[in-house]
Amino acid sequence: MKVILAKQAGFCFGVKRATQMAFEAAGKDQKTYTLGPIIHSPQVVGKLEALGIRALDSLNGLEEGTIIIRSHGVELEEITEAQQKKLDIVDATCPFVKKAQEHVKSLSDNGYSVIVVGDADHPEVQGIVSYGGNKVFVVASGDDVKKLPKMKKMGIVAQTTQSFENLQNVVCECLLIGAEIRIYNTICDATAVRQEEAKVLAGQVDCMLVVGGFNSANTRRLLEVCAELQPRTHHIETAAEIDPTWFEGAEVVGVTAGASTPKWIIDEVMIKIEELNKSD
Repeated sequence: MKVILAKQAGFCFGVKRATQMAFEAAGKDQKTYTLGPIIHSPQVVGKLEALGIRALDSLNGLEEGTIIIRSHGVELEEITEAQQKKLDIVDATCPFVKKAQEHVKSLSDNGYSVIVVGDADHPEVQGIVSYGGNKVFVVASGDDVKKLPKMKKMGIVAQTTQSFENLQNVVCECLLIGAEIRIYNTICDATAVRQEEAKVLAGQVDCMLVVGGFNSANTRRLLEVCAELQPRTHHIETAAEIDPTWFEGAEVVGVTAGASTPKWIIDEVMIKIEELNKSD
């Protein structure tokens, strides 16, 4: 059985930068926290906790110390609260997410109604939305746009892990209800490259593994992309979840991983598959 690992599997620039900032902060201050999980990898969050850096759901009750802003950003109100409490702030927000936040603020300040393409329940989207005014709408697809009123000035940004095809579909629908439209393609380059690579790989293999946090949006997107082309696609967080029966009759197995998946987890998955391969 041949095993192919995607070239772009694992940490993207923004995630690598955020985790480095978090691990560098460990040990410098006994009261260091992250606001939400630093990245969507329970295993990385666990390693930080072992070093004394705990993830907080909010700043309630925290009056001193260092707060690390997670890679996918937080709401503007939370940044303001941290500043008012005079906490030391380490901003590990991914630069691509930061750019989306800035575009929403600029569009809103200039009188545009803002459309954010993404998952309304995702922390990244909630953070992006907070930088706008009262006229910010979150849509998951082009179908959601059909429910919106006509607008004179419309600005469009995307959650960084969205697929280009979905953004394109939303834009096409927006053309029917917007008189003036300004579009910012805020999809992360690394996300787009991973998805395209995953499509190619999924079309060449008999079984596909997508490795990454179950709470990771970009990993779920990879899963969707692969499953469309290869029904025998499985999502795992760690090597321990691998089921040997998945590989029955498979001559070629593909492996890809989300942008929040650390290298050591990918390595463990590859070792596990190799062990199963030798035991056959």
